[in-house]
Amino acid sequence: MGRLFGTDGVRGVANADLTAELALGLSVAAAHVLAEAGTFEGHRPVAVVGRDPRASGEFLEAAVVAGLASAGVDVLRVGVLPTPAVAYLTGSLGADLGVMLSASHNPMPDNGIKFFARGGHKLADELEDRIEQTYRAHSSGEPWERPTGAGVGRVTVYDEGFDNYVAHLVGVLPNRLDGLKIVIDGAHGAAARVSPEAFARAGADVITLGTDPDGLNINDGCGSTHLQLLRAAVVEHGADLGVAHDGDADRCLAVDRDGNEVDGDQILAVLALGMREAGTLRKNTVVATVMSNLGFKLAMEREGINLVQSAVGDRYVLEEMKAHGFALGGEQSGHVIVLDHATTGDGTLTGLMLAARLAATGRPLAELVGVMERLPQILINVPDVDKSRVATSPEVAAAVAEAERELGATGRVLLRPSGTEPLVRVMVEAADIEQARAVAERLADAVKSALG
Repeated sequence: MGRLFGTDGVRGVANADLTAELALGLSVAAAHVLAEAGTFEGHRPVAVVGRDPRASGEFLEAAVVAGLASAGVDVLRVGVLPTPAVAYLTGSLGADLGVMLSASHNPMPDNGIKFFARGGHKLADELEDRIEQTYRAHSSGEPWERPTGAGVGRVTVYDEGFDNYVAHLVGVLPNRLDGLKIVIDGAHGAAARVSPEAFARAGADVITLGTDPDGLNINDGCGSTHLQLLRAAVVEHGADLGVAHDGDADRCLAVDRDGNEVDGDQILAVLALGMREAGTLRKNTVVATVMSNLGFKLAMEREGINLVQSAVGDRYVLEEMKAHGFALGGEQSGHVIVLDHATTGDGTLTGLMLAARLAATGRPLAELVGVMERLPQILINVPDVDKSRVATSPEVAAAVAEAERELGATGRVLLRPSGTEPLVRVMVEAADIEQARAVAERLADAVKSALG
C-alpha cells in the first residue's frame, strides 16, 4: 500500500478511497501523535475543523469531529470556509490542530483531509508519517487508549470564524479598493461567501460568478481551472479586474480588463514590486518554483530583485520562505504566500493585494503585468518510462545539453519525474513557441528512447 499523505494531505474519491472510517481513524491517530509529541501538554486540546461545500464533506466532517472528540480533543466547527481561513483561525484562536476537508481544484467526487499544526502551519512530514503509522497499527487491531466521562472532547459550532477571517483580510490591506469594479469567480467553492464579502468591505464594486454552491457544482466549468466565464464577464461589465479561485480558495488567478489571463508568476511580479516599494519585501527576495516562467526570472533580474527557486509545490516554497525569512513566494498556478499575513497560500488575500496595487497606482492590470514577458512554454508528459533514471542517463543528458545550446540565454529546459505516475515531464521555454515545441518534441523522443 502506498503512502496515504501526498504533498497536500490525503486525497481520493470520497466514500471509495477516502472513507468515513479512514477520516475517523486518521483524526484519532493525529490526536494521539500530537499528544505524544507534547503539543497538548498542560492544557485541554482544541482543534478547528472546516470544509469546502462538497456533499461528501458533510459526512467526512462528522467522522473527523467524532474521531477528535473521542480522543479527548475539543472541536470548534467553523463550517464552510477556505483552507487559509482554517489555517488562520487555528493560529488566531490558539488551537492545537486544524483540519480542512477539501480536494482543492479536483472534481466534486474527490475529497481530502489536510492537517495544520499549532499556529496554522502545515504539519511536518515526520508528523504525517507518524500519524499514518499510528493509523495503520490501530486499523489492524491494536486498541486505542480512550478517555471517558469528562475526558471526552466537546463539540462547538464556531460561527464567528467567517467574520474574524474577513476582518483579518481587510485589515492587512495597505489601501482601500474604492473605485474598482471587480468580478469574482468563487468556483462554487469555499470562497463563495468570503471573497465577495472581503472585496466589498474593502470598497470594491463586486460582481459575482460561481458563488452558489450546492455540494455538487464545485469547480464545475468555473473557477481558476476554467477561466472562460470570468473572461467574458470582465469584458461584458467593463471591470478593472477578474479574480478566480479554486475549490478551497488557496489560489488565485486573474483576468485583466481585456479578458487576458494573468497567472501566478505575473501576480508575483506585481506584488514583488509593490512590496519592495513599501519596504516589506524582506531581503529583497521572492521565492518561486523551478517551473516558473523564464520571463519571471528575467524580469526579477532586470528589476534587481533576488529570486530563489524551490521544488514544485507550495509546501516547498513555504519551507524556503520560513527557513530564510522571506516574505513573498508562490507558484505559476496561483498559490501565492504573503508570509506576514498568512501561513499558507491564500487566494482571497492574493486577489485583494493585487487589487490594492491597482488602486494605489491607478494603473490598469495589463500595464502592471507588463513588467514581465511570459515566454511560450511547452510541456509534454512522456509516459511509461523509468523516471528514476532521468537524472543519470547519458543519452538524456546529451539531448538536454544540445537543446540548451540551441535555446541559449532566452530559453530553458526542465525535465522532471512525476511524483505520482510513471512518467517524465519535459518542459521547454523559448522566445518563439514553434522553437519551444520543436525542441520539446525532440527531447520527449530522446527520453522515450533512453528510458522506455
